Amino acid sequence: MIRLRSAVLTLGCTAAALTLTMGTAQAAPGDTSTSCSSSLTPGGFVDVQWWNSAGCGSGFTPNTKKIMQLTGYPVGTVVNACASTWPPTGWTIVSTYYGSGCNYSAVPSLEKNSWQLKRVS
Repeated sequence: MIRLRSAVLTLGCTAAALTLTMGTAQAAPGDTSTSCSSSLTPGGFVDVQWWNSAGCGSGFTPNTKKIMQLTGYPVGTVVNACASTWPPTGWTIVSTYYGSGCNYSAVPSLEKNSWQLKRVS
């Protein structure tokens, strides 16, 4: 009985992990999702907004972020993103500016914290 429970638990965890991984991998260009700041931003995604949420812990540092899928956009597309992660391959920084939704520090400032990105390849 213990082996059966262990096997079922292992299969359930594996299925959940595959579902989470596949959900991100199959996102369409422009799709967004929310995650805690402790999670790395997946390849092909950029951070587009930061805020503080009790669901991701407590404290004064913004701990929740909205991420957006960039993979699949055509060359020439321009998007705005937070400067908290590097742009994916094929994207270049066109300009920098201050964006109030991109304060990802416990001590926010009015320094440039956002980028306008353009798909170049």
